[in-house]
Amino acid sequence: MKLLRVGPAGAERPALLDQDGTLRDLSALVDDVDGGLLADASALDRIRGALAAGVLPALDATGLRIGPPVGRIGKVVCIGLNYHGHAAETGQATPAEPVVFLKAADTVVGPDDTVLVPRRSTKTDWEVELAIVIGRTARYLESDEQALAHIAGYAVAHDVSEREFQIERGGTWDKGKNCETFNPLGPWLVTADEVPDPQALSLKLWVNGELKQDGNTSDQIFPVAEVVRYVSQFMTLYPGDIINTGTPGGVAMGQPEPKPYLRAGDVVELEIEGLGRQRQELKDA
Repeated sequence: MKLLRVGPAGAERPALLDQDGTLRDLSALVDDVDGGLLADASALDRIRGALAAGVLPALDATGLRIGPPVGRIGKVVCIGLNYHGHAAETGQATPAEPVVFLKAADTVVGPDDTVLVPRRSTKTDWEVELAIVIGRTARYLESDEQALAHIAGYAVAHDVSEREFQIERGGTWDKGKNCETFNPLGPWLVTADEVPDPQALSLKLWVNGELKQDGNTSDQIFPVAEVVRYVSQFMTLYPGDIINTGTPGGVAMGQPEPKPYLRAGDVVELEIEGLGRQRQELKDA
């Protein structure tokens, strides 16, 4: 299934995109697409049953905003330097273990919402990423099989980053990762049963129509299952938590000088095979 949330920011309603591309209202069945729903197998079965029975009312998508596909996100866990190509382009060694950092849940916005270039920013960068959405509480998982069983689904994420704040201003990466609007997510959550191999997905990103990133999750240093298993050793993952799994090569930081960092007025578009497409216009904060 493709689950999503539509409507004004802060007042989104649950919806589903059917196989014909028609938007269907889920409001009569569930309150929201959130961790509570994703952990409730019976509720998900009711949605599947209603979809199969053809009783879900259609929504007019004209002018309707798409919000983040998951509400009430607890935390956003991110994996840095997780593609061989990205590590190589930035001149860094392949990590021996996953590089883990956190983004605040309030950085998450809809897939087509405006992205704000922070004040005094000169190095705002793009990063298309596969996002994992957790569906079951995960603690100290022991195998890849267990890890995959705790995944509710997948989504497109844009891990926007400010490189000067991240690297040159001291301390941890948090300064360059937690600016407002720095994590567009969606357009929808594709349930795990519809993604048979998360290590065979193409990822692409364009800036002002020019292709900048063209990668595949097969280039990940630590694959999806290992990421979930590993992270569960250090923190408890709850239903509705998000894990951004790293970006392929092609970011602005990895390009020759003058590096083409993002500015107000730029348009970024990104997509992951089978998971949908995003489009953001950048404005000054």
